Amino acid sequence: MKNRIYTSMIGFVLLFGAVSCDKFLDQEPMSSIAPEAYFSSETQIEAVLLREYQSILPSASLARDNNTDNQQGTNIANKYTSDLWKVPSSDTNWDFSGLYYINFFFEQVMPKYEAGEISGNPDNIKHMIGEAYFLRAYWYFEKLKTFGDYPIVTEVLPDDLAVLTAASKRSPRNEVARFILEDLDAAISYMTGVTLTKSRINVDAAYLFKSRVALYEGTWLKYFDGTAFVPGTPEWPGAKATPSYSYPSGSIENEIKWFLTQAKDAAQVIGDKYVGSLAVNPGHLPESATDAPNPYYEMFASEDQLDSYPEVLLWRDYAFKKETHSVAVQAGRGNGMVGLTRACVQNFLMADGTPVYAHGSYSDGDGYYLGDKTLTDVRQNRDGRLYLFLKSNGQINGFKNLDDLSGNEFVEVEPVPDILGADNDRSYATGYTIRKGCSESRSQFVLFSSFTDFVIFRAAEALLNYMEASYELSGNLDGTALSYWKALRQRANTNDDIYATVDATDMVKEAEFDWAAYSGGEILSDKILYNIRRERRMELLSEGFRDMDLHRWRSMDQLITKPYHFEGFHLWNTPMEDWYAGKLIEGPTDPKANVSSKAESEYLRLFQKKSGMNGFDGATWKMAHYLNPIAVNHLLITSESGIDASASVIYQNPYWPVAADQNATK
Repeated sequence: MKNRIYTSMIGFVLLFGAVSCDKFLDQEPMSSIAPEAYFSSETQIEAVLLREYQSILPSASLARDNNTDNQQGTNIANKYTSDLWKVPSSDTNWDFSGLYYINFFFEQVMPKYEAGEISGNPDNIKHMIGEAYFLRAYWYFEKLKTFGDYPIVTEVLPDDLAVLTAASKRSPRNEVARFILEDLDAAISYMTGVTLTKSRINVDAAYLFKSRVALYEGTWLKYFDGTAFVPGTPEWPGAKATPSYSYPSGSIENEIKWFLTQAKDAAQVIGDKYVGSLAVNPGHLPESATDAPNPYYEMFASEDQLDSYPEVLLWRDYAFKKETHSVAVQAGRGNGMVGLTRACVQNFLMADGTPVYAHGSYSDGDGYYLGDKTLTDVRQNRDGRLYLFLKSNGQINGFKNLDDLSGNEFVEVEPVPDILGADNDRSYATGYTIRKGCSESRSQFVLFSSFTDFVIFRAAEALLNYMEASYELSGNLDGTALSYWKALRQRANTNDDIYATVDATDMVKEAEFDWAAYSGGEILSDKILYNIRRERRMELLSEGFRDMDLHRWRSMDQLITKPYHFEGFHLWNTPMEDWYAGKLIEGPTDPKANVSSKAESEYLRLFQKKSGMNGFDGATWKMAHYLNPIAVNHLLITSESGIDASASVIYQNPYWPVAADQNATK
């Protein structure tokens, strides 16, 4: 057995990312931390905790909606093909190292805390324990989204194969979600009463995160009910070990209701507190030092001022030459070759609250909607969020600190989008680019070293979470949901007559481009529910919610039988075609082709430039792709023989084989 453990050493990433079996018990949360005695003061445990912030919480990115119908780059994701996503022989997704560090923290801190043996401010120490509960919840939520059912491990386990194998057994996804909510409740109880900078995890962030997790699981259970992706069905892979699964609440219907109620209640705590304190949007984009500021726009590119925004509940601090990112640089250029899609731009409402298609053709409009033949026209008279964040040529990208020559990547005037460029750092993938996160200061354009601070949680999400959870529960817009919705519309400078929007909505037209118009392969019949989804898309654009939302709504089934073409801006037969006169080479047969053919679409098709491109025939889908496959090495290590992956205590996710390099079967 010792030899078997040794030869399968890579598998210990299965539970703890251990580099050696013999050294496993000697690991410490930080390489610089010595013995357990280190956890004896407020300063010491804070140092350990803050390190886990960096490894667990998200970092700044401009492309957080990439590989969805919101944003696309130059290569189609494997999940949208029938044959490129395969079961890996090994990977690091099924990795428990981050969990080990947090559980080690609890193992060392809690006995000393309860015995009063940690020196320092008792309230601060208690708060830090709450932060650790939050971090474990965040870590687990990422695993829930990736794999669904997952092992629940709350302690540091001994270096014993039998114990580790037993601990590898997956818990049903709803129980994992319940465990996450329990951790967040603990976080709330430990952090209550302490106020720190909002670059530290806090009670309000925990309530908001609780609403996110509960909404995710409640809607997942609803839209996947009856499939292999929820516990209790005959097709559920866990049915072999638990053939008669019983939900904690008695039924899947009760479980859905329980999660949605948790989401609604937690969201209202934050919604009621902050609905009147959203960042103000005066409706204009500042382009000179004499222009009045726009706090809503600047909230996404602030330098050490995010504590002054009540709406921001948790943010990540960046600093020049210490920890930086590239968001501001990319927002001032081509978005790092990840552009907004035509579908996303078209889905934004007009300023009067009506859909674009209520005003003539997408191409030409009716005079109020000006059509999409120029970047300037498509932004006019639109929802204020599109007006602010969709870039058009000729705009001023920044106007502060212009004499700071260290900002050598600064582009003052937005150019014509370079859709033909070979330089991936400066080229434009779709022709449509987002400026959310673009700093007004040249100082933020030093190579790829932007250091604006990053919003992790903001209260606007709570309004959206409440709207959706309450409507899913009752089928009605209650007064609170309506007031929240109006607040978001008013901040966007868009007509807040929600029912006027609903009345003008044509679900067949919405379904032409918006994946969220579908659940389970069927077009939604409920226009209010659809418009709640649309509001979420508009408000949270490029903040990393779209992929999660599309998955929990089961919004990709229709791609199984109806491939989808990702499109960018309106290139052919528009003034924008003239920008590239003499340079456009139509595909798909010319080996030098750099754009898609006008015969296929007047809109730039990202993956139809050349024959044979992945995605040339459109994005497709398999049911299995809603969850990641588990790598074969993890299955082998936890099988009795060590050579039969099908005998593992870890069951594979639905429709994924247990053999490496194989495609999903369905």
